[in-house]
Amino acid sequence: MSTETIATIDNTAAEALTEQEIFAAHESGKLSIASTVPLANKRDLSIAYTPGVAQVSRAIHANPDLAKTHTWAQRLVVVVSDGTAVLGLGNIGARASLPVMEGKSALFKAFGELDSIPLVLNTTDVNEIVETLVRLRPSFGAVNLEDVSAPRCFELEEKLIEALDCPVMHDDQHGTAVVVLAALTGAAKVTGRELEGLRVVVSGAGAAGIAVAEILLTAGVKDVVLLDSRGVINAERADIAADPASKKSQMAQRSNPRGIAGGPGEALLGADVFIGVSSSKLDEEHLKLMNHSSIVFALSNPDPEVLPEVAAKYAAVVATGRSDFPNQINNVLAFPGIFRGALDAGARRITPAMKLAAARAIAELAEEGLSADYIVPSPLDPRVAPAVTAAVAAAAAEDAV
Repeated sequence: MSTETIATIDNTAAEALTEQEIFAAHESGKLSIASTVPLANKRDLSIAYTPGVAQVSRAIHANPDLAKTHTWAQRLVVVVSDGTAVLGLGNIGARASLPVMEGKSALFKAFGELDSIPLVLNTTDVNEIVETLVRLRPSFGAVNLEDVSAPRCFELEEKLIEALDCPVMHDDQHGTAVVVLAALTGAAKVTGRELEGLRVVVSGAGAAGIAVAEILLTAGVKDVVLLDSRGVINAERADIAADPASKKSQMAQRSNPRGIAGGPGEALLGADVFIGVSSSKLDEEHLKLMNHSSIVFALSNPDPEVLPEVAAKYAAVVATGRSDFPNQINNVLAFPGIFRGALDAGARRITPAMKLAAARAIAELAEEGLSADYIVPSPLDPRVAPAVTAAVAAAAAEDAV
């Protein structure tokens, strides 16, 4: 697909939506289940259900591994949320989060050819969520955590990875991080820089911000500075020093190599890259402090940290999370292929190497038409999911997971 065709599709998608159109599309939900076998006569019923199904059930009882090939569970992703951090809406609860989770399941099918169902839970207790999914484990093959608030999301993901023998990933963390790394790889090339030498400021130290910082450090970026609502994260800050087990404290030990203290002004002085994954606004005056030909990713939705037309006064490359501006950094570039690759490989974990492989695969697809307005492929580019799937499956094999 040419970049011109992709642009046409994206422009069409970005046309104004009406409330009537939106509600009509969501009426009765966005998902349904279809049979993969015929059910037109008695013979069909005898094969698909009784008495034929009993033979398959007996066989699985005798050899549990047959459940991987003779049920849909091995290829089924459950999208799990407690509704505590939904989009930019915050803690709206399980019931109100369900339309989002239905949409996520629809994306799994459309882009990854994976069956998926949403599971929204009326509990915010980490141990209760873990126990629920452990008990449901025979019914699914992978867990996509979605819209779980920080810092609980870190504990929940870690406990599920330990408790379950299947791929688990919190997409708000790692899907975001993978696509940011892919986009930054392209942006660095456009501006004539190497990843390793970039000075990066990440605004937001929640789920996405910490995961972005972690993957950038893993990819070789040496100078990453994190900002939260209190300013620069460093080991000397009283609240961070008082909680050495927290994710912020752990990141303080790995990031900010120049020991910067203060706020956005101090962090952005001489910075090459700004990555916004919070609702905090970026002052235009702070943009002036960044290096020439800077890179600005303003990813908060629906309102970016800084409007692209303002950022473009100072930055050589600007990206957002929206489809109506160039360079949309969208998780759909990553998560369908990551889960498909993990399941194709029979992986029990999604490793850092698998995430890096996904980011590199996405970045490579943009190389042919690379420009300031095209640093990642479109979310609608049909090449993306197969490329990510293949890269992740290969990395899983190398990691022996």
